[in-house]
Amino acid sequence: MSENIPKLRAALDGMPSYKPGKRNTGDGPTAYKLSSNENPFPPLPGVLESVTGAAGSFNRYPDMACAALLNELADRFEVPVEHVATGTGSVGVAQQLLQATAGPGDEVVYAWRSFEAYPIITQISGATSVRVPLTEGEEHDLDAMADAVTDRTRLVFVCNPNNPTGVAIPGADLERFLDRVPRDVLVVLDEAYREFVRDDRVVDGLRLYRDRPNVCVLRTFSKAYGLAGLRVGFAVAHEPVAAALRKTAVPFGVSQLAQDAAVASLRSEDALLQRVDALVAERTRVFRRLRDQGWTVPETQANFVWLRLGDRTTDFAAACEQAGVIIRPFAGEGVRVTVGEPEANDIFLQTAETFRKSL
Repeated sequence: MSENIPKLRAALDGMPSYKPGKRNTGDGPTAYKLSSNENPFPPLPGVLESVTGAAGSFNRYPDMACAALLNELADRFEVPVEHVATGTGSVGVAQQLLQATAGPGDEVVYAWRSFEAYPIITQISGATSVRVPLTEGEEHDLDAMADAVTDRTRLVFVCNPNNPTGVAIPGADLERFLDRVPRDVLVVLDEAYREFVRDDRVVDGLRLYRDRPNVCVLRTFSKAYGLAGLRVGFAVAHEPVAAALRKTAVPFGVSQLAQDAAVASLRSEDALLQRVDALVAERTRVFRRLRDQGWTVPETQANFVWLRLGDRTTDFAAACEQAGVIIRPFAGEGVRVTVGEPEANDIFLQTAETFRKSL
């Protein structure tokens, strides 16, 4: 009875669904989840107390303007409060940006492989994805991306560090790229993993945004801050773009729990830096062990590592799961493995060493 099916937008035809990191179902030996780039630490000091206090107001709507959080962010990053906008994680803000900039007939440029939500939210908007392959070194091909910009381009995503490869773009290269992009094309610097960057050559996107009105910086509380389950992210952009984000935001999308937790997290920066430093130290250990085992691993500036395995990708993911860790496979390409607890990392490294001998 197809004539009775409601008519849906053709833009949704063939659209892939977002694939979250596989969860631990409790069946079998799997103990550690290294598939979603989550922070293994518990909430920062003061955060749980803040959320518990806000829980008594479930019957009330949250502050739709997110005023306390916006003011806290503006103070923390020394930007005008009018330049800050929030959303349900950085991916929610990214979708708002597409709603504000792109539609049928427009194009969105991004590297590939990169964050897997980009093609999904682009297709939802009705725009066309222009995917520019990464270099052999798993880096953004910025010259090719600049060449791909046309008069139909409305937005460019630059994931820095890149998810899932972890490679970050040196500031000088990024500035040269921005100089080539027309000023009426919005460039979104997706910096979900900025807190983990230790390469001095990688510039903070907020420095670039200040004198470039077409640059927008995305950040999230899901990774370093450990608030993945509360869904809160933000953008810093010049006022016309930030105002557009407020117009396209889902009303009351960011819960009061998320707002209060984010404010408390920003006020626990000392503890945050200690935890991030610990994860970076573990990242270095994992990276070096993989290199010693003979793997070709791109130098990561995020909280994960990338192994390009081609047609052995699913086999390796299955071996890891059997050993007790869940990782994130991209079939036919490679695996992304979050840096988690030392015990989990050790299981992954042992599995990688054994698997390497079979290649």
